[in-house]
Amino acid sequence: MNLLIVGATGGTGRQLVTQALERGHQVTALVRRPPRAEPRPALTPVAGDVLDPGSLDPAMQGQEAVLSALGHRRWLTPSRILSEGTGNLIAAMVRHGVKRFVCETALGISDAWWQMGLYYTLFVRPVILPFYFRDKVRQEAVIRASGLAWTIVRPGMLTNGPPRGRYRHGAHVGHWLWTVRISRADVAAFMLDQLTDRRYVRATVGIAD
Repeated sequence: MNLLIVGATGGTGRQLVTQALERGHQVTALVRRPPRAEPRPALTPVAGDVLDPGSLDPAMQGQEAVLSALGHRRWLTPSRILSEGTGNLIAAMVRHGVKRFVCETALGISDAWWQMGLYYTLFVRPVILPFYFRDKVRQEAVIRASGLAWTIVRPGMLTNGPPRGRYRHGAHVGHWLWTVRISRADVAAFMLDQLTDRRYVRATVGIAD
């Protein structure tokens, strides 16, 4: 399958690229600056910026699905990078007739506000990352309002551990008391599985160990 991976240089994004190639997909990686590295036959880095709508068209041509692990580090100031960038991606998908969209957000927002435990609910979200999580709420609203075949994947706290291949997923994953976790490798594997698994089309799904 021809896949566009957004946020390809981040932790989950790198796992998406690696695992997609291992599964035999043709991967286009949207990056701010293409890396200086040996070319790989099934991997095409394309320079683009989700906040620049015109830069997305070259990357979107010929794609069959888009997987987004979009993130940023402007945690301490108001930002609309996630919501506006995702809106631009969706508009480009519509222009090019790409229907399938799998997007990583996070547990602990919207109707899952209690599912990341007390530490996140009472401290991390309201004190450390309020602007980041507010933009994730807007991002999810943009996705739901689209006519795409979307899946929103909400992982618990992300780790760099190895893939376990065993995790829980569904609408009620998480716990009100303690923080749930999952490796980026397992999140990437689950996101790629959604390309052939239709049970969560137009649905939001939590995932954690």
